[in-house]
This record gives sequence, structure tokens and C-alpha cells, in this order.
Amino acid sequence: MGLLDKLSGWLGLRKKEVNVLCLGLDNSGKTTIINQLKPSNTQTQEIVPTIGFNIERFKSSSLSFTVFDMSGQSRYRNLWEHYYKESHAIIFVIDSGDKLRMVVAKEELDTLLNHEDIRNRKMPVLFFANKMDLRDAMSSVRVSQLLSLENIKEKPWHICASDAIKGEGLQEGLDWLHGKWV
Repeated sequence: MGLLDKLSGWLGLRKKEVNVLCLGLDNSGKTTIINQLKPSNTQTQEIVPTIGFNIERFKSSSLSFTVFDMSGQSRYRNLWEHYYKESHAIIFVIDSGDKLRMVVAKEELDTLLNHEDIRNRKMPVLFFANKMDLRDAMSSVRVSQLLSLENIKEKPWHICASDAIKGEGLQEGLDWLHGKWV
């Protein structure tokens, strides 16, 4: 049973469609996280960089999930906004080991949160401070400070330390999202 199956069971909802955007800079681990969320019998063994976007659909007994895995490459980030209106939640993935691009991640996050289709909505934003297995990875507290997450007042948000390859920290994030939908 995948993590999304567990989430749908907790939600106790019937035939509800949940659209989740998975965003972040390229090479942050978005596709690996989505792969871990899929039921184990549908997980991919080889993860390749996303070009443009991928759409993953998962069904469980009570929910139908559509996860939009959006490329984080700079030339594709303008595609993100086309999916804002129909989304119920955002997962924003940060490479905790990439100190040099933390400023770029913050700029993209600020642009996202100030977009007219996002700004006035109370949609939950889950942050994964990913790649915690790296020796020089920053803590989730430090990532939160660098992204100025404490300034997000109009949306529920949560940050989790994660290691997407091992699946560590993902359950904590899903537990938090569960609390936002029930």
C-alpha cells in the first residue's frame, strides 16, 4: 500500500478528486518523492529528470489523486501557473544541499505565493527540505529561515526534513496534509 492510499483512508472521503502540484527547482527530488508516494507495485526503478511536466494519477478506495510533477528547469517554470487554479495543495521541494540556489528557490516561491490564482486561497503548502542524506545538507529549520517561511501568514504550511530516495520524512508531510483536509 502506497502512502497516498494511506492518506485517502485517513481522509475517509469517497470519490474525491485531489489535485496536488509538486514544485521546486530542478534536481530537488520532486519526481523521486512522487515515485515514493505511488503504490509500491507501480513505483519506477529509474528516475530521470522531468522535461516539461508529468501527470501521475493514483486511485485508492476513497480518493483519486492527480499529482502534477512540474519541471523545475528555468525554461519550464512558466508552465506552473497554468495549474494553479485547479490545485488543492502544493508540495514545494527544496534541495537542502544546494546552498547556492536557495535564493532562486526563494524567488520562485515568492512568485508562486503572490500569483493571483494562489495569493488569496488558503491552500496548504507542504515543504520538503529534501536530500537530508547529504553531508552538507542544511536543516529544515535553516531552509525555513532562508525561504522566510515565517512570513507566510495567509496559508497553512509545514516543512519536513526528507530523504526521498529512502522515503524518510514523507509520512510526516502526508500526516500534516491529512490534517488540512479533514
